[in-house]
Amino acid sequence: MPQSVRFFDRRKFLWDGEAYADASAAEAKKAEYEAQGFETQLVEEEGQMFLYTRRVVKEVVVAGEPPPM
Repeated sequence: MPQSVRFFDRRKFLWDGEAYADASAAEAKKAEYEAQGFETQLVEEEGQMFLYTRRVVKEVVVAGEPPPM
């Protein structure tokens, strides 16, 4: 099982949970993630491809009423 968290250039990436048997499937999923605004890194280990992703939060939406002050 691959590492669930990896650091690339001092930035934290999370494994997407899938082991891809071939590079074309991994590249297709990578393109999907990038279209949604994710940064991606592909890693090959033991003949399988693993995709790591990260996305910087740009907006925080809070639901409900704020607590009383």
